[in-house]
Amino acid sequence: MANLTIGVDLGDRYSELYVVDAAGACVETGRIRTTVAGLEQWFGGRAPARVVLEAGTHSPWASRVLQRLGHEVLVANPRKLRALYENDSKDDRVDAEYLARVGRLDPALLKPITHRGEAAQADLAVLSSRDVLVRTRTLLINHTRGVVKAMGGRLPRCSAESFARRVGPHVPPALRPALAPVLAQLQQLTAAIRGVDREVERRCAEQYPATAQLRQVSGVGPVTALAYVLVLEDPRRFPRSRAVGAYLGLRPRRSQSGEQDPQLRITKAGHPFLRRLVVQAAHYILGPHGPDCDLRRHGERIAARGGKNAKKRAVIAVARKLAVLLHVLWIRGEVYEPLRQRLVLAQAS
Repeated sequence: MANLTIGVDLGDRYSELYVVDAAGACVETGRIRTTVAGLEQWFGGRAPARVVLEAGTHSPWASRVLQRLGHEVLVANPRKLRALYENDSKDDRVDAEYLARVGRLDPALLKPITHRGEAAQADLAVLSSRDVLVRTRTLLINHTRGVVKAMGGRLPRCSAESFARRVGPHVPPALRPALAPVLAQLQQLTAAIRGVDREVERRCAEQYPATAQLRQVSGVGPVTALAYVLVLEDPRRFPRSRAVGAYLGLRPRRSQSGEQDPQLRITKAGHPFLRRLVVQAAHYILGPHGPDCDLRRHGERIAARGGKNAKKRAVIAVARKLAVLLHVLWIRGEVYEPLRQRLVLAQAS
């Protein structure tokens, strides 16, 4: 075990440091620039120590730099640091002290997380950029339809990809000066999204062949499959496939006390982008175009129970089951059987 524990409160420009020894006494404090050079200058050449960071914008690259310098790095889960945020005397130095002292006494209390590698982070940025482009296109399409509707007009139904081309002739003459730049931007966005989609397909085929296993499931396309592989990165760090559902925040919260055990909403922990993609896939599976499969039947049984928000609960249940199924397919490399339960029952009889 390292003799020193260093708490680092990473700020956007400067970071506060608080160093305690094995007995818990403060031996040093400091303030450094939040840059690679700043970390290397202060931590380089020092004896290996336990360094505690809080997960945030700078923690992925900072943790890699500190590990390269020979230090043990713990990245604390911010959802488990409520005591830090409820401190009546909160400031950056106090935050660094809290991280150092908890890291010295019992690192398990920090619920430390593992950041993905630099290559996976860069590939995930491609998907994040695509997501921004798609959401921007949706915003502009909704704006265009809303403006035309407010003038008493109606635009024809069409896909997002063909929107700019199809609706141009239907825009009222009085609105063309206002909407022409918007339609031009939509054409550029659609072209950019197509280019990113080609890049995603290339990376799936060349760098992440495991995505082919996941895409056997209807509703799971290249974006969802690649996001799943990049976010989980190493499937074997989950001892059970069922743990993936909880990791993505798809399990219900729990607040049991005595005989009280209310039904609560899901935790929404983990990666929000991947969770949204898995939920979208669940919507497709339960939708009018979803194929008959065990996942769909599972959701239909839950929805048939009725009650408040039955359909929403069905979607979340299917999303959670889908997250588990994708992990099983990835680990085992199996051929996906949509109606596996029916085959099992047939073989048993």
